Amino acid sequence: MPTVKNGVVFNTLLGAVLPPGQGARWALSLATILVGAVLIALSARISVFAWPVPVTLQSFAVALLAAVGGARIGVATVAVYLLAGALGVPVFAGGGSLNYMNGPTSGFLIGFLAQAAIVGYVADRGATQRPFLLFTGMMLGNLLMFGFGFAWLVIMSGAQWVDQTNVFASAFSKAVQPFIIWDVLKMALAALCVSGAWALLIAPSGEGSA
Repeated sequence: MPTVKNGVVFNTLLGAVLPPGQGARWALSLATILVGAVLIALSARISVFAWPVPVTLQSFAVALLAAVGGARIGVATVAVYLLAGALGVPVFAGGGSLNYMNGPTSGFLIGFLAQAAIVGYVADRGATQRPFLLFTGMMLGNLLMFGFGFAWLVIMSGAQWVDQTNVFASAFSKAVQPFIIWDVLKMALAALCVSGAWALLIAPSGEGSA
């Protein structure tokens, strides 16, 4: 269960450093959400070309931010990111617009919300202090995100990016298969970064213990 003091979850990096005043906590949380949304947008620009879905660092950024801030901060950060893209801000790998969110990457974009919720959930319950547990939670969130991406391509099976002769195999080969190794590595790196930061910065001070 989360360690909570004055309404703050202390099992996350953000929770451990939030100031005691409610106003200050809200301000820092809001700043974290906005900065996090910018970081996800920047991670979308670091990519390896693949069609129809490019390989980017977005899933890494989402996992990292959700583990640092917990479920509420993680989901809110992704929601702000998606809202900015829907309003036309070029935060996605290929730009940004409401029409863009009807494209082949839409399932992944929506799946980031589910990924942030799962990763944040395990972080809120102490996984930050347990690297393997955090990695497992990140992989579960990542699998769910892949599920959204796969399902979207199947639903949009009439679109040009899906082979009509074998919809399921085509969707899997485009939405899942090219990213498996990449995302295992990204989730491992994200888990090590967050758990390492906790061990170096938080654990020595005694914060986060039940």
